Amino acid sequence: MHRRAFVTGLGAVLAAPFAAEAQQERAGKRVGMLSPPEPFTALDTIRSGLRELGWTETGAIRLEYRSSEGYDERFPALAADLVGLKVDVIIAATVPAIRAAQRATTTIPIVMVLSSDPVRLGLVKSLARPGGNTTGPAALTFDLAPKRLELFKETIPKLRQIAVLSNPANPAVREGLTQTEVAGRTLGVGVRSFEVREPAHLDTAFAAIVRARPDGLLVVPDPLISTHTPRIVEFAEKNRLPSMWGVSHSVRAGGLIAFGIDYAEHVRASLRYVDRILKGAKPADLPVEQPTKFELVINLKTAKALGLTIPSSLLLRADQVIE
Repeated sequence: MHRRAFVTGLGAVLAAPFAAEAQQERAGKRVGMLSPPEPFTALDTIRSGLRELGWTETGAIRLEYRSSEGYDERFPALAADLVGLKVDVIIAATVPAIRAAQRATTTIPIVMVLSSDPVRLGLVKSLARPGGNTTGPAALTFDLAPKRLELFKETIPKLRQIAVLSNPANPAVREGLTQTEVAGRTLGVGVRSFEVREPAHLDTAFAAIVRARPDGLLVVPDPLISTHTPRIVEFAEKNRLPSMWGVSHSVRAGGLIAFGIDYAEHVRASLRYVDRILKGAKPADLPVEQPTKFELVINLKTAKALGLTIPSSLLLRADQVIE
C-alpha cells in the first residue's frame, strides 16, 4: 500500500467515530413550522436552507409543517399541536402565528419570520436583547410603506388617488396603512382603504374600487391577500389599474411593481437562528437582525399592456426587470 493511501485510509478511520458522533447529536431533532399557506410559506426555500446548514429530513431532523390555510383563527390550535409534539423549535411566519406560538409555550424556542416591527408589536423586549423564548429577523413592514407609495408616485407621476387593498385584522397591516396615509398627504396622493378580512370580501372590495375609480391599486402584504394574488392581478388587468405590491412573486404573477425585503434572504436569515438554537443557543441571547437587502421588481410586460412608460431612472435602480 502506498503511504498516501495508508494515511488517507487511517484518517478516514479516525474521523469516522467523530463524524458518527456529530450526526448522532443532530439526529432526532424536530422543527415545527407554523405558517400561512403558500406562497408566504416558502416551504421549498426552508427545506433547501436547512439542508445547506446540514439539517436533512432524511437523517438529522423532522419538519412538522402546520398551515392555517389562510384562516388566522386556526393558529392557536396548530401551535398547541406543535407544542404537544415537543418540537425543539418553532418557526412562526407572520405576526398572528408568532403570537399564537408565544401563547402556546414559554419554553420552546420560537424563530420569527415576517415579524414586521417586533418591538412595537410586543413580540420581543428589544432588538439587542429579545428576552423570553422568541427571536429572529425583523421584516420592517411598517417602515417600507411610505417608500412603496413614493416609488408608485415616481412610476406614475399623475397619480392622485389610490385604492389600498388590505387586511386590517393583521396588526402589522394596520400600522402600515397608517404610514401610507401619512405619506399620501406629503406626496399629494389620496389614500382610500378597502378591507378584506376573509376571501368572501374580495368581490365586495373589487366592486367598491371600481366605483371609486382610483389611479392605482396598492396591495398591502398579508398572507390572506397574497393567497389570492392571481384574482387580484386579474382584477387589476381587467380594470387597467397599475398595481404596487410588497412581495416580488406578485409582480412575477402579473403585477406592475413591487418593493420589499428580499424574501428568500429573510427566510435564510431565520434558518440561521434555527441552526444556532438547535446547536444549543438560547433565543434570549440572539439579537433580532434587521434586513439590509431590499428588492425593487418591475414588470415591463404589464407596463406595456397598461400603456405606461416606466422612467429610466427607476429601471436602472430595479433589482429585476421582467420583460
